[in-house]
Amino acid sequence: MTPWRICPMGEAALLIECTLNDVATANAHALALAEVLPAEWRPLPAIRSVLIRFDPLRDAYDEVQARVRRALAGIAPDALPAGRQVTIPVRYGGEHGPDLEDAAHRLGLAPDELIAQHTAQPRRVLMIGFAPGFPYIGPLPASLTLPRRATPRAAVPAGSVAIAAGMTGIYPSQLPGGWHLIGRTEVVLFDPAREPPALLQPGDRVQFVAT
Repeated sequence: MTPWRICPMGEAALLIECTLNDVATANAHALALAEVLPAEWRPLPAIRSVLIRFDPLRDAYDEVQARVRRALAGIAPDALPAGRQVTIPVRYGGEHGPDLEDAAHRLGLAPDELIAQHTAQPRRVLMIGFAPGFPYIGPLPASLTLPRRATPRAAVPAGSVAIAAGMTGIYPSQLPGGWHLIGRTEVVLFDPAREPPALLQPGDRVQFVAT
């Protein structure tokens, strides 16, 4: 049995967390769970959990929890669709990726080796969070894993491609941030006039391409 933890979040929400250690496996379980939960609960998947919101005047807490447990018994992460594959062209280094050389040095790599590993294969969008349209993509191999910067930047340019904490992300707009900036893309990650506004969705696969 996959270990799960069900945590109350006030009177009208539950957080269902997969406690498996492996990030990729836990994320697959969370995405699979989000697919089978009732749409009226507005399931919101994160890296290893799903948040649901319900009307406590209509749905009793005990019944909601029972329905969640029935859903947990029926999920099949192996059957989860692979998601779309989206190509993201990136200009690495220089003014576009001011942290590339330092990040490579910290990892014991040449900058070209870091780029080669970053573009080596498609990686899953684990969740959208922090800001509208910001994708957490990964997990990255240990060879590309760095902690966040000791001093965050007050303003990171939109389109910046960055790495930190075993993941890679793309800043959808100018935001403060503490990830290591290795490149930049001109692809628009978030557009309120688009449906859906966020280009990437949990479960999508991102292939970075050096330009």
